[in-house]
Amino acid sequence: MIPEVFIHPTANVAESAVIGAGTKIWINVQIREDAVVGDNCILAKDVYVDAEVTIGDRCKVQNGVSVYSGVRLGDDVFVGPHVSFTNDRIPRAFNATWEIIETVVENGASIGANATIVCGVTIGEFAMVAAGSVVTRDVPPYTLVMGSPARPVSRIDRMGHRVEGDLS
Repeated sequence: MIPEVFIHPTANVAESAVIGAGTKIWINVQIREDAVVGDNCILAKDVYVDAEVTIGDRCKVQNGVSVYSGVRLGDDVFVGPHVSFTNDRIPRAFNATWEIIETVVENGASIGANATIVCGVTIGEFAMVAAGSVVTRDVPPYTLVMGSPARPVSRIDRMGHRVEGDLS
């Protein structure tokens, strides 16, 4: 039996969006045209998913997150409350040469509350971004980063526990 999709009555989901089996879309979520949300995801209150965004399977996107065009989340990604993704390196109200810059969050990565992810970076598999961090460059797989700008602090395992090992 295929699990049903739940879409709260206050959510606004574009007809061209693809929503995977078992996914739950909660209060005031907006999902734009041609976005893809995988199976068994949870999109919490006030989440915004821009056009053509891809969210993998079993992702959890917490309250108040905006996932803008150019962002791609892998499978099993956690995005904490009020995380900010950008998609423009030179933001201006009017810019005729504006282009979307891709940001990738690989499988199993976690991003803590209120972190800012500057466009054009890749957050590696099972990496962890500490709450409040500002990510301005790639995060290697299995690495905990924190601060502003975010800097590597330690190696971690799949569950996010610190492990011994060289950061290079």
